[in-house]
Amino acid sequence: MFAKVIIDQDAKALDKTFEYIVPDDMQLTKGMRVFVGFGSRVLQGFVIDISQTCEYDQSKLKKIISIVDTYPAIKSEMLECMNFMVDKFHLKQASILRLFIPAEMREGKVKELFQRVFTLNDKISINLSKNAKKQLEIVEYLKEKSEEKSSVLNNNFGAGAVKSLLDKGVLIENQKQKLRKPLSINIDDKKIILNKMQSNAVEEIKDNKTYLLHGVTGSGKTEVYMHLISRCLNNGKNAIMLVPEISLTPQILANFKARFGDEVAILHSGLSAGERFDEWRRLYSGEAKIAIGARSAIFAPLENLGVIIIDEEHEQSYISESNPRFSTHEVASFRANYNNCPLVLGSATPSIESYEKAKKGEYVLIELPVRANGREMPQIQIVDMIGEIRNGNSGIFSNQLLADLVNIINNKKQAMLFINRRGYSSFMRCQDCGYIAKCSDCDVSLVYHQEDNRLKCHYCGKQFKVLDRCPNCSSEHIKHGAVGTEQVVKKIQELFPVVKVLRMDNDTTSKKNAHQKILEEFKNTHPCILVGTQMIAKGHDFQDVLLVGIIDADQSLYQSDYRSTERTFQLITQVAGRAGRGQEQGKVILQTYSPRHYTYKFVSNYDYKGFFKKEENIRETAVFPPFSRIIRILFADKDEETLRQLVKMCYNEVVKIKEKYSGEFLYLDVMKSPIKRMQNKFRYQILMRLRLDKANEIENKAFKVIDGLSKDSIFFEINPSNMS
Repeated sequence: MFAKVIIDQDAKALDKTFEYIVPDDMQLTKGMRVFVGFGSRVLQGFVIDISQTCEYDQSKLKKIISIVDTYPAIKSEMLECMNFMVDKFHLKQASILRLFIPAEMREGKVKELFQRVFTLNDKISINLSKNAKKQLEIVEYLKEKSEEKSSVLNNNFGAGAVKSLLDKGVLIENQKQKLRKPLSINIDDKKIILNKMQSNAVEEIKDNKTYLLHGVTGSGKTEVYMHLISRCLNNGKNAIMLVPEISLTPQILANFKARFGDEVAILHSGLSAGERFDEWRRLYSGEAKIAIGARSAIFAPLENLGVIIIDEEHEQSYISESNPRFSTHEVASFRANYNNCPLVLGSATPSIESYEKAKKGEYVLIELPVRANGREMPQIQIVDMIGEIRNGNSGIFSNQLLADLVNIINNKKQAMLFINRRGYSSFMRCQDCGYIAKCSDCDVSLVYHQEDNRLKCHYCGKQFKVLDRCPNCSSEHIKHGAVGTEQVVKKIQELFPVVKVLRMDNDTTSKKNAHQKILEEFKNTHPCILVGTQMIAKGHDFQDVLLVGIIDADQSLYQSDYRSTERTFQLITQVAGRAGRGQEQGKVILQTYSPRHYTYKFVSNYDYKGFFKKEENIRETAVFPPFSRIIRILFADKDEETLRQLVKMCYNEVVKIKEKYSGEFLYLDVMKSPIKRMQNKFRYQILMRLRLDKANEIENKAFKVIDGLSKDSIFFEINPSNMS
């Protein structure tokens, strides 16, 4: 027999199958990992097919050296998924297969963890001296317990007594797998009866279709998800539930663990290598039937899926912006079709593309327009910060926000302050010559972090000394840029020194289980103020949060991206939804320097449909997605001159495509990327915007151009979520 093997090397030149002879005594199946000879090296590979015939001269083929695992790590469905992703996203096969198994497992750095356990030997009669009191105690203990870990017996009865019983054959030693638990959570299962709209939603979601569940914040979408999954389990099927942020996982997991117990497994990047491997194995073996996690959980090794759910479906984190680049929605759609099951997209603020598809009937639209508890949505009050300055208030907090915070503190309630910028200030600039401190490896300004007294790059992680004088003109007049979470916390602590203030951003949540600890402390502290980035904007359900303050609503509004207004509407709506989820009315203070912008008019009334109609009209008039397709070919390399030549060569070929399809191109240009250098690599891009009629043809021809160049420095993106 012969095996087709994909070498586990992320190189364009090796992106093809290689044939090997299967030794007669080897039990090999598709999806197994193997060691093979490749040139003078021994490399790992994935078996994607086995056949009786060979396409090449058999005398030139090598034999497979050995099997890595005793089971196929890549199941049949995922091999089909690989083929789909190659065609859809133009990715290398090896880089896709790597997504399907834990990285440390692939690298041989993690395996099943076993522990020593003892049981009584029931095949012998036990005759112990009355003086061997500890040994007798162990025997009586194990008659009750049946088995116990060696560490427990040693600690309770002494290692000597345990060894004596082992030597006499009274005890039998076994190796038992020990599972590494990802989270210790407080489980409190609330028995909730669905309202009529929730029940109707559960009843309607049953076919192999894509459903858009559009429900306001607090409408009870999570309870709908849990009922759908419960129905799946009752029918002998499995489920995948995706959330956009790791910070949401502890709360979601607690709810699901309370309802479904050990049938739930969690998959995300915050787990240790051992935990991730154990959770993956529980899903693979069928011990766990529900996978919960961020983007990577879409590759959970579950079979026989009954539903796939993507919560907060509008979030851009579902688009992978690092290699391999893919859309979670597209992969989820493939897996739903493969398993003939529903795909549920849930959001209070669906993406324009998803809502457009629902309007056209491609998705089934289901709406939950009111909160499950019957309460009104929190009032959003827009505060004009230019007016605050005119009235003598040049601080970062409006007078209204400060007054409302005082009220929250006096009533021992809770507040959230949202600013989507971490650090103390966004940059340091010389006031005399205009010099801005930038990263030496990335074309971005450095962010000042007061806590560490360092300048940090948020793209590559490099750190630098803080400026005390300008390196360009030696001036000591150094100005700080826009406010970040650190500065907000400092100011709040100065104003309210006796109140507990917590911070939640990438800096405070880098340690294991940090998200859970911060949220748990916030939940149990009254009064309390939580300051954070978009980590606090969605999914969290705290009954005593009565006030949300949005410090700088304009931050995302004027980014050079056609989605900037959509993202602003989504973010504000989501963070506003954290207020008033209990029995008392919530309030939102939205601080802006552009109070008359149309986005704020719609968001203050929670008018998603009005905003969608306005945004749809703008996109249709300007012919932007979903009424066109944007293709970005991104180039990155440390050698700029080599890169320029490669870009020029590629662009000339794309121009030839445009000559054939001139009427289909709305835009074509080549340029440096907005961030010209990242992680010490220069970055260029070719941008094209296409009419939809022939977009697939043009996309395939453009891909063939870069595929023919066989370079690892070229990346292909469709409707990229981040154009920088």
